Amino acid sequence: MLVLAQAAEEAAVNSVLDFALKGGPMMIPIGLCSLVVVAVVFERMGVLRRTKFAPRGFDKKLAKALGDQPVSAGARADAVKLCKKANHGAGRVMLAGLDKLGHGHDVVEKHLGAAGEEEVYRMRRRLRALTVVAAIAPLLGLTGTIFGMIEAFQTVATSEDALGKAGKLAGGIYEAMITTAAGLLVAIPTLVFYHWLAGRVEGLTRDLDRLCVWFVETYVLERKHADTAETESVPEKIVKPAETESVEIGDGLAGAGVTA
Repeated sequence: MLVLAQAAEEAAVNSVLDFALKGGPMMIPIGLCSLVVVAVVFERMGVLRRTKFAPRGFDKKLAKALGDQPVSAGARADAVKLCKKANHGAGRVMLAGLDKLGHGHDVVEKHLGAAGEEEVYRMRRRLRALTVVAAIAPLLGLTGTIFGMIEAFQTVATSEDALGKAGKLAGGIYEAMITTAAGLLVAIPTLVFYHWLAGRVEGLTRDLDRLCVWFVETYVLERKHADTAETESVPEKIVKPAETESVEIGDGLAGAGVTA
């Protein structure tokens, strides 16, 4: 017991640096993974803001710029200027729809969908790095533990001091388990941050979807219906055939529609 207590006291961790140093070489890739997580999380927190992709009230500003149906060329130019000046995800998506305004609804929807997919890609960029770190950090820790235990048992096996074997084995296993703990300490917060950021992406994507649906229903489908109703409301002109006078000429040519 005294030997085990002395080994534990010698292997005690007094600081984070001491913790990292006692973990062995595998603490280096685990530390790099933690730096990647910190960088990605802070960068995505700055990017995934509502003002960057779908600010509230943008649909009202766009509706004010477009005005009533039908959309005039001047109103369309004002809306395009508004979207370019906004410089956010919703503005870029609406810019794609305004560019094809006046075409069929399938063309407008296709370009809105393509622009929306591009914005979703921008929102999800670098999130895969978090899933990779969450997957490999525990594996790196486990690998370090396995190598540490191999080294500990090898040290005990080659030691000639039989009395100190238990202490050496306990100290080696103690240090080997540090990498597993470090890997889990990196992986667990990474997984939490990934799902939190993925939730923000999902919410912003729904906002962009609602904006696209409103634009199509208001300025594409309703316009088409209005044009159709206007066409149907125009009464058809009934054109009567011109009346012609028939003149009898010669033998039996009366009523042939030949005028004099």
